[in-house]
Amino acid sequence: MPAKKNKKGPTKGSGGKNRRSLEPKSGTLPASERHWYDGKQRHKANKRATQTGGPEGASDSPRKDRSPNRPDNSDLLIGRNPVVEALRAGMPATRLFLANSLDPDDRVNEAAKLAGAQGVDVVEVNRTDLDRRCESNGLPGATHQGIVLQVRPYQYWAAEGLLDKALASDTPPLIVALDGVTDPHNLGAIARSAAAFGAHGLLIPERRTASVTMSAWKTSAGTLAKLPVAQATNLTRALEGYKKAGLFVAGLDAGGDTQLPQLELATGPLVIVVGSEGKGLSRLVREVCDVVASIPISGAESLNASVAAGVSLYEVARRRGAEAE
Repeated sequence: MPAKKNKKGPTKGSGGKNRRSLEPKSGTLPASERHWYDGKQRHKANKRATQTGGPEGASDSPRKDRSPNRPDNSDLLIGRNPVVEALRAGMPATRLFLANSLDPDDRVNEAAKLAGAQGVDVVEVNRTDLDRRCESNGLPGATHQGIVLQVRPYQYWAAEGLLDKALASDTPPLIVALDGVTDPHNLGAIARSAAAFGAHGLLIPERRTASVTMSAWKTSAGTLAKLPVAQATNLTRALEGYKKAGLFVAGLDAGGDTQLPQLELATGPLVIVVGSEGKGLSRLVREVCDVVASIPISGAESLNASVAAGVSLYEVARRRGAEAE
């Protein structure tokens, strides 16, 4: 019995039939407009030079003022405005993902340019891949707008390193410690106030507290890219070490024995301790405080932790400014 012939002959070429499938997707940036490429190449060249000896003064050794603890997971920041703001602030990032069917605008172009200048890999993927990445990162159904930034785990300072930085400053040391603050939005808001009123950094415990997450990053509006955040294995012990170095510790609590306007320690080297949103200062931290201050208010039972921190930092900055005049 003769073999059946294959009715489908060999493909000799598209012949124009599949020409549309070979064309670039709508919105894909042509090579001439991918202006981040040169910056990325320069960064890679500098990195290779550093690894082989590099320019004078380059060093690969870890900073001694940083905590050795490093989370292993990266996080994702999504949306055009948050990504651009993060790159402007210098947030440590590894990759910028752009949808290949993206309609570029000024924010997308700026994000790509900043990423290239900072040595961040710019990768074009399809929207399905972006959706999958967001879902696996705990962001199912997220509106990423075709742009996603993968950031490095935050590198916390060591408590001793933050103290050294504050003591070396030209202004009296001012550090904000968080005792059990669990809302990352509060952490971000406190960071903004701390930077605005001249604090040298934040001190947080390693456990049972808010950490530097994407929510904190966004709330801080980029401040956390510049303001040091230190972690302490034991907050009480770290505060005692700060006291031995000459800093005073003032806790904030509605039942404090001193009202904030009468806080004479404000003009000296100071640690302001903000208690948790519900319970306030813990017993051990309260005992280590030199003074517990309250904010005089009327018409409300208590203030949000970040609001209380902002009011207190303003008062410290006001008193220090008045003394300097």
